[in-house]
Amino acid sequence: MDVDSTLITGEVVEMLAARAGSVDLVTAITERAMRGEIDFAQSLHERVATLAGLPVTVFDDVLAEAELTPGARELVAELQRRGWPVGLVSGGFVEVVAPLAAGLGIELVHANRLEVRDGRLTGRVDGPVVDRAAKATTLADYARRTGIPLERTIAIGDGANDLDMLAAAATGVAFNAKPVLAAAADAVVHDRLDAVLALDAFRER
Repeated sequence: MDVDSTLITGEVVEMLAARAGSVDLVTAITERAMRGEIDFAQSLHERVATLAGLPVTVFDDVLAEAELTPGARELVAELQRRGWPVGLVSGGFVEVVAPLAAGLGIELVHANRLEVRDGRLTGRVDGPVVDRAAKATTLADYARRTGIPLERTIAIGDGANDLDMLAAAATGVAFNAKPVLAAAADAVVHDRLDAVLALDAFRER
């Protein structure tokens, strides 16, 4: 499952940008990337560059601000009750995604990491960017690690960066999605995240 605008209501990079004074620029770049108008990796580097100089304490502030999407906690709890593995893969940042996942009891987590020097963000990403190809690769990796055949996997996302992941999954679900993803998905769901439980792919088996 994607995180920003899927598991949570907002975009973490925009929350960080609000504290760096670059939110208008970052929001515009995010929207273009989510619509598939520009390459995600390039857009991420451009957005992260505006965060240079922020103290690492900003992660705690953003984590406190992040809100779970309505139905997210209920969905995760129900899947865990069934014994279905749940994994998060995000084009956002592990510094925020990992604590969110821990709070929900989710152990499978993959996201970008921000480079830090002397307690401040450098404006660079540390390591390879989690782009649409990396998301699909991560889905396959999670399937292998949990012993779930790829043909029984379900992926949920909202934007162009989720296209490959939804295509790789047996069932791709677009949640409150941009048109480019909704057009490519097997199912489209709005409003509450736990509404996906009504889909055939989520029937207990």
